Amino acid sequence: MTTLAAGTESFSVFGTTATLLVSEPGRMSDARVIADAELAAVDLACSRFRPDSELSRLNAAGDADTSVSELFADLLEAALRAARLTGGDVDPTCGQALEEIGYDRDFALVRAGGGRPARPAPPPGRVPGWQNVRLDRPRRRVRLEHGSRLDLGATAKAWAADRCAQVIAARTGTGVLVSLGGDIAVAGPVPEGGWRVRVTDDHAAGPGAPGQTVSIRSGGLATSSTTVRTWAAGGRRVHHIIDPATGASATSCWRTVSVAAGSCVDANTASTAAIIRSEAAVRWLEDAGLPARLVREDGTAVTTAGWPGDPGPAA
Repeated sequence: MTTLAAGTESFSVFGTTATLLVSEPGRMSDARVIADAELAAVDLACSRFRPDSELSRLNAAGDADTSVSELFADLLEAALRAARLTGGDVDPTCGQALEEIGYDRDFALVRAGGGRPARPAPPPGRVPGWQNVRLDRPRRRVRLEHGSRLDLGATAKAWAADRCAQVIAARTGTGVLVSLGGDIAVAGPVPEGGWRVRVTDDHAAGPGAPGQTVSIRSGGLATSSTTVRTWAAGGRRVHHIIDPATGASATSCWRTVSVAAGSCVDANTASTAAIIRSEAAVRWLEDAGLPARLVREDGTAVTTAGWPGDPGPAA
């Protein structure tokens, strides 16, 4: 997704590109300070690639009860909620599965050096399952059962976008859009005509890239894709969206799914689940009343639940 507006700031975070927009340009410096602090806290809580993160400490603890911060508990609770809402299609216990296909370090390093040689496809049920994560929220303690290893990538980035937008709007009074690798959240006063966003396969593509321009006024918008965060492992192409039923990269009829929802984390939960559900995603999104744009491998698009009519192939 490309945000279409002047007076933006872009910077690197979480191995991707962040874009920050405010409706009052004079508040940009304050907004950036807030965003940097919030994103640093999320990174320290749940990065899979930092040995000092809470997530790394929890994964190393085996089945021992581990105390966590309020922030980490919030992030884990969001991940478990996503698992419940999708019937386990978006599952936070995919950490080991991602490591086994080579996503065991920052993505820039994976892409530069390639993944480790791929192992044979794991049998069904390889991902332990979100039910093996025991969160005692009042005591802020977590236990991982049956060898579970967490990865919160399916929800944490979108949760962080929501958090940044909400805090910036509350503290500065400005309207704000936060995009983290194409996961977009907005809050506060809305510019005339809404926030205009170019929906594409790759969030880093320019405004002229094939896709569709839409306008949002509240909540969140997220895109999941099998075409961008990819690499070669053992002579085959893999990507980061894991099907919990196989522990391997999901096989889908969709190359890209974009969803609008009441929050960025809900939008990203739905777009990720839609990739995994493949053809069945259209009916599921319609039944949930979620506006979405689903793009097939040949570039043709299907829309649901009031998403603006698509102009044609996205090739």
